[in-house]
Amino acid sequence: MLESLHISNYALIDRIDILFHEGFNVITGETGAGKSIILGALSLILGGRADTRVVADHSNKSVIEAVFTVDEYDELKQFCLSADIEWDDDRCILRREIAPAGRSRAFVNDSPVPLSKLQAVAMRLIDIHSQHQNQLLATPEYQLTVIDTLAGNKAKLAEYTARYNALRDAVRRLKAMRMQVERNREDEEFTRYQLEQLEELALSPGEQEELENEKEVLTNLSTIKDALQRATSVLTRADSNAVDLIDTAMDACEDLDGVLNASDEIPSRLESAKIEIADIASTLETLDEQLSADPGRLEAIDERLNSIYTLCHKHRLNNSDELIALRDTLRKKLEDLDNSDDRVAELEKEARRAKALAKETALEISESRKEEAVRFAEHLREVATPLGMKNLRVEVEVLPADMGPTGIDSVTFMVAFNKNQSLMPVGDTASGGEISRLMLSIKTIIASRMSLPSIIFDEIDTGVSGDVANRMALMMREISKSLQVTAITHLPQVAAKGNTQYRVYKEDDENSTHTRIMQLTPEQRVNAIAEMLGGATVDDAARQAAISLLNS
Repeated sequence: MLESLHISNYALIDRIDILFHEGFNVITGETGAGKSIILGALSLILGGRADTRVVADHSNKSVIEAVFTVDEYDELKQFCLSADIEWDDDRCILRREIAPAGRSRAFVNDSPVPLSKLQAVAMRLIDIHSQHQNQLLATPEYQLTVIDTLAGNKAKLAEYTARYNALRDAVRRLKAMRMQVERNREDEEFTRYQLEQLEELALSPGEQEELENEKEVLTNLSTIKDALQRATSVLTRADSNAVDLIDTAMDACEDLDGVLNASDEIPSRLESAKIEIADIASTLETLDEQLSADPGRLEAIDERLNSIYTLCHKHRLNNSDELIALRDTLRKKLEDLDNSDDRVAELEKEARRAKALAKETALEISESRKEEAVRFAEHLREVATPLGMKNLRVEVEVLPADMGPTGIDSVTFMVAFNKNQSLMPVGDTASGGEISRLMLSIKTIIASRMSLPSIIFDEIDTGVSGDVANRMALMMREISKSLQVTAITHLPQVAAKGNTQYRVYKEDDENSTHTRIMQLTPEQRVNAIAEMLGGATVDDAARQAAISLLNS
């Protein structure tokens, strides 16, 4: 449950600290006293949009902190642990801070978290039912959620969502394949023409680089042969060549037999050098012999390179290797096109299988909705009839619909409030007061199914009075046996039924007006309810009436 709420530097609130209690809490106060300000601050804990205009003192940040008791709340514990959110077995502390410059920060158990995680935790701890939420009753989405909640469809809906998403993926892949096949067929003739050109060229990896190197050699052939011959001459052919000079050095070393250290192996090293130089010279001679001034070869290379350059320019590529990659891509494209009918048929089969699985689960959910719709309609009529709607008739239509994210049903709450009235969608026939009573009845029905620890009703009793207000108060008190209920109200009948009552009021100091809240003592409750009954002047009759309400 909500244990305490701290608000500081928020609108007209300089600082308030509220301790809440189990059961049925009521908050009262004159119009404009600041009840909506407190509710607005609490909505920030639920992930509401932060507005810097609420920061009253721009030298400090605005802080809203709510402390919840979470003893044995295993579902929330598992969620937090799976989402890497700090967890305490006793309490969960949610905090929102708004800096004067506009930056907003969120915390769970004093650890900073993204706003989305704060919101995810808060929605499992508290529900604020405002006047805006009354209008949700008219929406098909809310009506469907009510039926699913009561039918216990959470697990089945999760299974359906997974299967529906798989169906969407299968359909998307099928559509993409069909579009690709269509595009490929439109381009098939041109693609085959491009492939024929590339295959006719019969390129091999690295060919362009090899041809360009060979052309460079042939273009500079005379210079290269001259260099080869000069190198060979110096090594082996000249009168004073390297090989002969090494022979001379080897002869000289024989005369140094007593001087040279045998371990230096100078003669053998000279012999190795002579062999290496002779081998180098042989390699150069062979290379010189292989190079011939063949004009036909150079012309063939130029023609081959021009063909490569032309296709590279045509396809805006850089070299022959990229042309080979393009050739392979075009070949694969045509192969895929030839096999496209088989691939499309395979994807169609996958889509049909995915649709069958999704529909299987959707039908199970639909059946449970139809069964629950009958039970809920009767239950809602029983609960709401005592709230001044003795002629109420309710029917929940569960009609077939196109398969979508929530299944294959559309749900509509049909109601009639008078004997001579036809059943109509609730949004087309209910007044504001009737909507409020129906919403409270629905909350009463689903309270036992909710693991939510706390709920706040913001003037859900608007538009009612007298005995109906009294019955609504009793209904909220009944809900408070399952979860903590807090009601913001202007009605004395509702305020008197609370286990604990708080009063919101304004207080002036020398410079400004502040919103305050206090928990009322039993005597203060008598005076507060007497004021609600009789206005500013509280006489004995009003006090007696207040005491009677409290004692009832």
